[in-house]
Amino acid sequence: MAIALGPEVRGRLVVLEGIDGCGKSTQLQALAAWLPQSGLMPPGAELLVTREPGGTPLGQALRQLLLHPPAGAAPHSTAELLLYAADRAQHVQQRLEPALAAGHWVLSDRYSGSTAAYQGHGRGLSLELIAQLEQIATGGLQPDLTLWLDLPLAEATRRRGARQGGDQPDRIEAAGEAFLQRVHQGFAALAAQRGWQPIAADLLPDQVSAACRQALRQRWGS
Repeated sequence: MAIALGPEVRGRLVVLEGIDGCGKSTQLQALAAWLPQSGLMPPGAELLVTREPGGTPLGQALRQLLLHPPAGAAPHSTAELLLYAADRAQHVQQRLEPALAAGHWVLSDRYSGSTAAYQGHGRGLSLELIAQLEQIATGGLQPDLTLWLDLPLAEATRRRGARQGGDQPDRIEAAGEAFLQRVHQGFAALAAQRGWQPIAADLLPDQVSAACRQALRQRWGS
Protein backbone atom coordinates (compact mmCIF):
# COMPACT_ATOMS: atom_id res chain seq x y z
CA MET A 1 0.00 0.00 0.00
CA ALA A 2 1.29 3.46 -0.87
CA ILE A 3 1.91 6.23 1.63
CA ALA A 4 -1.30 7.51 3.22
CA LEU A 5 -2.57 10.82 1.87
CA GLY A 6 -3.30 12.23 5.30
CA PRO A 7 -6.09 11.90 7.88
CA GLU A 8 -8.20 14.61 6.22
CA VAL A 9 -8.33 12.76 2.88
CA ARG A 10 -10.56 9.67 2.88
CA GLY A 11 -10.94 7.41 -0.10
CA ARG A 12 -14.11 6.42 -1.91
CA LEU A 13 -15.90 3.10 -2.06
CA VAL A 14 -17.69 2.32 -5.34
CA VAL A 15 -19.74 -0.87 -5.50
CA LEU A 16 -21.26 -2.70 -8.46
CA GLU A 17 -24.41 -4.72 -7.73
CA GLY A 18 -26.78 -6.84 -9.81
CA ILE A 19 -27.93 -10.36 -10.59
CA ASP A 20 -25.54 -12.93 -12.00
CA GLY A 21 -25.03 -12.31 -15.69
CA CYS A 22 -25.55 -8.54 -15.53
CA GLY A 23 -21.96 -7.80 -16.60
CA LYS A 24 -20.42 -6.72 -13.30
CA SER A 25 -17.04 -8.32 -14.00
CA THR A 26 -16.79 -6.66 -17.42
CA GLN A 27 -17.75 -3.25 -16.07
CA LEU A 28 -15.49 -3.59 -13.04
CA GLN A 29 -12.52 -4.19 -15.34
CA ALA A 30 -13.49 -1.24 -17.54
CA LEU A 31 -13.79 1.10 -14.56
CA ALA A 32 -10.51 -0.19 -13.11
CA ALA A 33 -8.73 0.72 -16.36
CA TRP A 34 -10.40 4.15 -16.65
CA LEU A 35 -10.64 5.48 -13.11
CA PRO A 36 -6.91 6.05 -12.38
CA GLN A 37 -6.69 8.17 -15.57
CA SER A 38 -10.05 9.91 -15.10
CA GLY A 39 -8.88 12.86 -13.03
CA LEU A 40 -11.42 12.02 -10.33
CA MET A 41 -8.95 10.43 -7.92
CA PRO A 42 -6.63 12.78 -6.00
CA PRO A 43 -2.89 12.67 -6.70
CA GLY A 44 -1.23 9.80 -4.88
CA ALA A 45 -4.40 7.77 -4.48
CA GLU A 46 -4.31 4.13 -5.54
CA LEU A 47 -7.17 1.95 -6.73
CA LEU A 48 -8.05 -1.32 -5.00
CA VAL A 49 -10.22 -3.73 -7.01
CA THR A 50 -11.88 -6.42 -4.93
CA ARG A 51 -14.99 -8.59 -4.59
CA GLU A 52 -17.39 -10.29 -2.20
CA PRO A 53 -17.19 -13.03 -1.32
CA GLY A 54 -13.50 -13.69 -1.73
CA GLY A 55 -11.72 -10.36 -1.25
CA THR A 56 -9.34 -11.76 1.40
CA PRO A 57 -7.56 -15.10 1.88
CA LEU A 58 -10.23 -16.09 4.40
CA GLY A 59 -12.89 -14.89 1.99
CA GLN A 60 -11.49 -17.05 -0.80
CA ALA A 61 -11.98 -20.14 1.36
CA LEU A 62 -15.49 -19.00 2.30
CA ARG A 63 -16.31 -18.33 -1.36
CA GLN A 64 -15.49 -21.92 -2.24
CA LEU A 65 -17.70 -23.21 0.59
CA LEU A 66 -20.55 -20.91 -0.40
CA LEU A 67 -20.54 -21.38 -4.18
CA HIS A 68 -18.94 -24.79 -4.74
CA PRO A 69 -19.22 -26.82 -1.52
CA PRO A 70 -18.32 -30.52 -1.42
CA ALA A 71 -21.15 -32.97 -1.94
CA GLY A 72 -23.48 -32.96 1.04
CA ALA A 73 -21.86 -29.86 2.56
CA ALA A 74 -24.08 -27.10 1.16
CA PRO A 75 -24.81 -24.59 3.95
CA HIS A 76 -28.31 -24.13 5.31
CA SER A 77 -29.75 -20.72 4.44
CA THR A 78 -29.01 -19.30 7.91
CA ALA A 79 -25.47 -20.70 7.85
CA GLU A 80 -25.08 -19.23 4.36
CA LEU A 81 -26.08 -15.81 5.69
CA LEU A 82 -23.56 -16.02 8.52
CA LEU A 83 -20.77 -17.10 6.18
CA TYR A 84 -21.41 -14.08 3.98
CA ALA A 85 -21.35 -11.87 7.08
CA ALA A 86 -18.03 -13.40 8.14
CA ASP A 87 -16.57 -12.78 4.69
CA ARG A 88 -17.74 -9.15 4.81
CA ALA A 89 -16.41 -8.48 8.29
CA GLN A 90 -12.96 -9.75 7.29
CA HIS A 91 -13.11 -7.81 4.02
CA VAL A 92 -13.99 -4.53 5.71
CA GLN A 93 -11.38 -4.83 8.44
CA GLN A 94 -8.53 -6.28 6.39
CA ARG A 95 -8.91 -4.46 3.06
CA LEU A 96 -11.61 -1.81 2.75
CA GLU A 97 -11.13 0.31 5.86
CA PRO A 98 -7.31 0.41 5.65
CA ALA A 99 -7.45 1.46 1.99
CA LEU A 100 -10.13 4.13 2.53
CA ALA A 101 -8.43 5.49 5.65
CA ALA A 102 -5.22 5.88 3.63
CA GLY A 103 -7.06 7.95 1.02
CA HIS A 104 -7.25 5.27 -1.66
CA TRP A 105 -10.27 4.35 -3.79
CA VAL A 106 -11.96 0.96 -3.86
CA LEU A 107 -14.02 -0.78 -6.56
CA SER A 108 -15.91 -3.78 -5.23
CA ASP A 109 -17.86 -6.45 -7.08
CA ARG A 110 -20.76 -6.77 -4.61
CA TYR A 111 -21.20 -5.59 -1.03
CA SER A 112 -23.95 -5.75 1.59
CA GLY A 113 -26.76 -5.09 -0.89
CA SER A 114 -26.22 -8.51 -2.44
CA THR A 115 -26.88 -10.21 0.89
CA ALA A 116 -30.15 -8.35 1.31
CA ALA A 117 -31.14 -9.27 -2.26
CA TYR A 118 -30.09 -12.93 -2.31
CA GLN A 119 -30.51 -14.09 1.28
CA GLY A 120 -33.30 -11.66 2.19
CA HIS A 121 -35.53 -11.31 -0.84
CA GLY A 122 -34.33 -14.53 -2.49
CA ARG A 123 -34.11 -16.96 0.44
CA GLY A 124 -36.80 -15.24 2.48
CA LEU A 125 -34.66 -14.64 5.56
CA SER A 126 -35.47 -11.79 7.91
CA LEU A 127 -34.47 -8.44 6.42
CA GLU A 128 -34.30 -7.05 9.95
CA LEU A 129 -31.79 -9.74 10.94
CA ILE A 130 -29.82 -9.12 7.76
CA ALA A 131 -29.69 -5.39 8.54
CA GLN A 132 -28.38 -6.15 12.03
CA LEU A 133 -25.69 -8.45 10.66
CA GLU A 134 -24.81 -5.86 8.02
CA GLN A 135 -24.20 -3.26 10.72
CA ILE A 136 -22.01 -5.68 12.69
CA ALA A 137 -20.01 -6.86 9.67
CA THR A 138 -19.48 -3.43 8.09
CA GLY A 139 -19.10 -1.37 11.24
CA GLY A 140 -21.36 1.13 9.50
CA LEU A 141 -19.19 1.42 6.37
CA GLN A 142 -21.46 2.38 3.45
CA PRO A 143 -20.53 2.77 -0.22
CA ASP A 144 -20.04 6.29 -1.52
CA LEU A 145 -21.69 5.18 -4.75
CA THR A 146 -23.45 1.96 -5.74
CA LEU A 147 -24.03 1.24 -9.43
CA TRP A 148 -26.91 -1.19 -9.95
CA LEU A 149 -26.57 -2.96 -13.29
CA ASP A 150 -30.23 -3.48 -14.08
CA LEU A 151 -30.72 -6.38 -16.48
CA PRO A 152 -33.98 -8.21 -17.30
CA LEU A 153 -33.96 -11.68 -15.83
CA ALA A 154 -34.50 -13.40 -19.19
CA GLU A 155 -31.39 -11.75 -20.62
CA ALA A 156 -29.37 -12.58 -17.52
CA THR A 157 -30.40 -16.22 -17.86
CA ARG A 158 -29.41 -16.25 -21.53
CA ARG A 159 -26.02 -14.73 -20.77
CA ARG A 160 -25.29 -17.17 -17.97
CA GLY A 161 -26.10 -20.10 -20.23
CA ALA A 162 -23.83 -18.80 -22.98
CA ARG A 163 -21.04 -18.12 -20.50
CA GLN A 164 -21.16 -21.48 -18.76
CA GLY A 165 -21.31 -23.70 -21.82
CA GLY A 166 -20.84 -27.15 -20.36
CA ASP A 167 -19.74 -25.88 -16.93
CA GLN A 168 -21.87 -26.49 -13.89
CA PRO A 169 -23.49 -23.34 -12.46
CA ASP A 170 -22.61 -22.42 -8.89
CA ARG A 171 -25.17 -23.21 -6.20
CA ILE A 172 -26.61 -19.68 -6.22
CA GLU A 173 -27.08 -19.66 -9.99
CA ALA A 174 -28.62 -23.14 -9.78
CA ALA A 175 -31.30 -22.09 -7.28
CA GLY A 176 -33.94 -21.71 -9.99
CA GLU A 177 -35.78 -19.02 -11.91
CA ALA A 178 -38.32 -18.24 -9.16
CA PHE A 179 -35.48 -17.59 -6.71
CA LEU A 180 -33.64 -15.37 -9.20
CA GLN A 181 -36.84 -13.46 -9.95
CA ARG A 182 -37.21 -12.65 -6.25
CA VAL A 183 -33.56 -11.57 -6.17
CA HIS A 184 -34.07 -9.30 -9.17
CA GLN A 185 -37.12 -7.72 -7.55
CA GLY A 186 -35.11 -7.34 -4.35
CA PHE A 187 -32.36 -5.45 -6.15
CA ALA A 188 -34.95 -3.08 -7.62
CA ALA A 189 -36.43 -2.42 -4.17
CA LEU A 190 -33.00 -1.91 -2.60
CA ALA A 191 -31.93 0.47 -5.36
CA ALA A 192 -34.93 2.67 -4.62
CA GLN A 193 -34.50 2.46 -0.83
CA ARG A 194 -30.75 3.07 -0.75
CA GLY A 195 -30.36 5.61 -3.52
CA TRP A 196 -28.32 3.43 -5.86
CA GLN A 197 -27.55 4.63 -9.36
CA PRO A 198 -29.40 2.42 -11.87
CA ILE A 199 -27.49 1.54 -15.03
CA ALA A 200 -29.32 -0.08 -17.95
CA ALA A 201 -27.27 -3.25 -18.47
CA ASP A 202 -29.04 -4.59 -21.57
CA LEU A 203 -27.06 -2.27 -23.86
CA LEU A 204 -23.75 -2.94 -25.61
CA PRO A 205 -20.86 -3.27 -23.13
CA ASP A 206 -19.26 -0.01 -24.29
CA GLN A 207 -22.55 1.82 -23.77
CA VAL A 208 -22.88 0.41 -20.26
CA SER A 209 -19.28 1.44 -19.53
CA ALA A 210 -20.03 4.98 -20.71
CA ALA A 211 -23.05 5.16 -18.40
CA CYS A 212 -20.95 3.96 -15.45
CA ARG A 213 -18.28 6.57 -16.16
CA GLN A 214 -20.91 9.27 -16.41
CA ALA A 215 -22.35 8.30 -13.03
CA LEU A 216 -18.92 8.71 -11.43
CA ARG A 217 -18.35 12.06 -13.16
CA GLN A 218 -21.71 13.31 -11.95
CA ARG A 219 -20.83 12.34 -8.38
CA TRP A 220 -17.25 13.60 -8.23
CA GLY A 221 -16.46 15.57 -11.37
CA SER A 222 -15.69 19.27 -11.23
